[in-house]
Amino acid sequence: MFTFDNRFLNELPGDTTGDLRPKQTHEVCWAAVMPTPVAQPNLLAYSPEVQQLLNLTDGALHSDEFLQAFSGNCLLPTMKPYATCYGGHQFGHWAGQLGDGRAIGLGEVINRAGQRWELQLKGAGLTPYSRGGDGRAVLRSSLREFLCSEAMHHLGIPTTRALSLISTGDEVVRDFLYDGHPQLEPGAIVCRVAQSFTRFGHFEILAARGDIKLLRRLVRFTISRDYPQLADEPVPAQFVNWFRLVCEKTATLVVDWLRVGFVHGVMNTDNMSILGLTIDYGPYGWMDNFDPEWTPNTTDAQQRRYALAEQPAVARWNLERLAEALEPVAPSQSILNEGLAHFDSTFQTALSTMLAAKFGLLNWQDGDANLVEEIFDLMQRAEVDMTEFFRALAACKQGAPALSIFANAFYSEPLKLQYTEQLNQWLQRYVSRLASQSETDENRRIRMNRVNPRFVLRNYLAQQAIDAAMREDLTLITKLMDAARHPYDENISPELTAKRPEWARNKAGCSMLSCSS
Repeated sequence: MFTFDNRFLNELPGDTTGDLRPKQTHEVCWAAVMPTPVAQPNLLAYSPEVQQLLNLTDGALHSDEFLQAFSGNCLLPTMKPYATCYGGHQFGHWAGQLGDGRAIGLGEVINRAGQRWELQLKGAGLTPYSRGGDGRAVLRSSLREFLCSEAMHHLGIPTTRALSLISTGDEVVRDFLYDGHPQLEPGAIVCRVAQSFTRFGHFEILAARGDIKLLRRLVRFTISRDYPQLADEPVPAQFVNWFRLVCEKTATLVVDWLRVGFVHGVMNTDNMSILGLTIDYGPYGWMDNFDPEWTPNTTDAQQRRYALAEQPAVARWNLERLAEALEPVAPSQSILNEGLAHFDSTFQTALSTMLAAKFGLLNWQDGDANLVEEIFDLMQRAEVDMTEFFRALAACKQGAPALSIFANAFYSEPLKLQYTEQLNQWLQRYVSRLASQSETDENRRIRMNRVNPRFVLRNYLAQQAIDAAMREDLTLITKLMDAARHPYDENISPELTAKRPEWARNKAGCSMLSCSS
């Protein structure tokens, strides 16, 4: 089925004792573990695209051998399960050692195209980094991660992927609302797939412990394995260009999040990928009514550190923490500062390019920022749905601009009436700006619809899929996966593109989510 080529284990030191008791693991990057067997595994869903990516045949995917191995009940030949050691800043504070508390790596496979992919089970049992937890995951959070991983990929946003979703037949105790009323929930395991699961926190923990020798070794390994395009450069140049690329990838990732209204929810440094991937899908969400200060995370409800508009600043702050960790092995401090400056310039350029595309502008001009800021302010005050607004804006006719095209974008009729005049005035300004560029309405509509999705995985849709799956009805999962494959297409079922219904405004799982998994 797979032959594993485990460079992370083979080239970096690890704790091979197999002791799963919670402990601090020093002078290592990983610890050997064994998944905890489950009672009755059942394959609920899988991604055909990831299956193809891994050159996995239908027969192998639907075999009992796959089911047992990817639920943690057995190991395939050459599989060497492990959990990695990392630290992190959580909500702005150093948290010390964290590590893979409920994720177990199975190893690395190389597909026929020569691409290296790490396979990881999330929810497969205890590791030394479980920190008092059980190492398990529930169907609720596992289904959300499975769906979102693939939805993000098809939106064109860098992300970890998901191969399979397997129910375990076991029940897991979770306090979903953090209200002191834990309940039993069905367990599940997601097989996550990425070219690398290395995080900022992998470097931070080594620097915090003063393990500079291993820190230097991890940097060289990461460049060699995850940035092979730098392999032929001299060592100092490798470091310079590597950190520069990490900053660049992080900047463009955040711009992509803003483009579709995605809020990660927990941008701790241990949830930041060294490859600029969206990683660790916890209390994420796509914004419904436009609100730059919205966060889907109940834990962050007061501070709003990780709200939509704060994500660029947090990304840079996280890069600053990474730079601090790398300082002992960097050729010079100036190189790190130049990388951070590259983040700033990359972000500003990418942001203006993205906004021009969202609004159908062929280029970004003086005055466009004011035009954009004005409508964003009006959208927030008038409670306008972000996804609906931009799909409707693409249909605007320069010769006959009409507010009626936004009829489905409003959440409140009184607010719509209150801001009608101001919105109409903005629309006139907008078509005047369009008149300065030579392009037909149809060409602009096509361009805009390539960057403004028709379908996003709204929280209420994910919650409906969870509720149905709890009843052993997987129909909605299939429908959501089908829609996610073509998120920019116009012909998607209205039941999957409708804005958030009123019943979901304050419903748990449909508006905000906890970190409970």
